[in-house]
Amino acid sequence: MIDLHYWPTPNGHKVLIFLEEAGLDHQIHPVDIGAGAQFRPEFLKISPNNRMPAIVDHAPRDGGAPISVFESGAILLYLAHKTGSFGGRDPRAHVDVLQWLMWQVGGLGPMLGQNHHFTRFAPEKVPYAIDRYVKETARLYGVLDRQLEGRTFVTGEEFTVADMACHPWILPEAQGQDVADFPNVARWHATIAARPAVARAYARGKAIAPPK
Repeated sequence: MIDLHYWPTPNGHKVLIFLEEAGLDHQIHPVDIGAGAQFRPEFLKISPNNRMPAIVDHAPRDGGAPISVFESGAILLYLAHKTGSFGGRDPRAHVDVLQWLMWQVGGLGPMLGQNHHFTRFAPEKVPYAIDRYVKETARLYGVLDRQLEGRTFVTGEEFTVADMACHPWILPEAQGQDVADFPNVARWHATIAARPAVARAYARGKAIAPPK
């Protein structure tokens, strides 16, 4: 059994997508970040950076005590190692998956997160910041679009944690982007959204916190 401490945000979706795709036995523990649940002492013991998602694996591969993991990228790598799935079928493919997973956690996620903050949540509109992050979002979409040229998924023909990490962050309308400018991203995004496990993951998120 894996306990998933989760809220339906892009980073939360990543891990739930993996659990649904792999068919791992899991239980969701909602962490209402709007209500400050991420600062509760019991959650900080699992995720000291007061960010979700985080997991507790009660059946680790070594048969020992439960293992807790925080940071979405680390969780995806942990689960890929645990299951032997979605991490690249051979050493070279694994390196490619690592590159694109690190690209997401170090660039796509943080920059698009700033886009969300300044375009939707900041108490005052700061034109310079909005322009900066909308343009950086477009640049990153372009990087992904070029990578997807001639590929079904981010690293080739295998669906991996790189796809799981990137997919929830692609929200063109909310990020000031015209998806028609990025046809490979549009095709890839639709392909992944149609996967039954991915659809289940997003549906479970909506059930926990319906969109406003």
